[in-house]
Amino acid sequence: MTLVDVNNTAKITNILADLQPGATPLWGNMNAQQMVEHLIDQVRYTNGVKTPVDTGLPPDFAERKQRGLNLSYDFPRNIILGTLPEDYEYDDIETAKQQLVKEVETFHRYFAANPGLEVLHGGFGIMNYNEWVIWHGKHFTHHFKQFGIIQ
Repeated sequence: MTLVDVNNTAKITNILADLQPGATPLWGNMNAQQMVEHLIDQVRYTNGVKTPVDTGLPPDFAERKQRGLNLSYDFPRNIILGTLPEDYEYDDIETAKQQLVKEVETFHRYFAANPGLEVLHGGFGIMNYNEWVIWHGKHFTHHFKQFGIIQ
């Protein structure tokens, strides 16, 4: 599987340029702006903006982590892990796309400024920078495919 390279924010910006406000997802219930704001929210847990809360790991967290970070394993489609927000955080999708890139840049700076930092993933446990790079890459890839802006 080829992942979206979260180390290359210029490439992410170029991919996001193809995402239109009225884009119809190939699967799932999110619209384009909800998807971008979902990615913003998730990156914020790894860039110092939001603090993950330990609600208890599932008994099989180690297996989940191994599967989740395995490059040959795609995320399943149509997973619903909560309700979609009724309101947007950003006035428009263009602003949200710009913010997503900023959040990714903050993620890299946060780990660079805090060598050895590890951050909790709610289903996988503690993860280091390299694991988060893979996870975010897989997460972005999943949602960018959902909207057909990558293959």
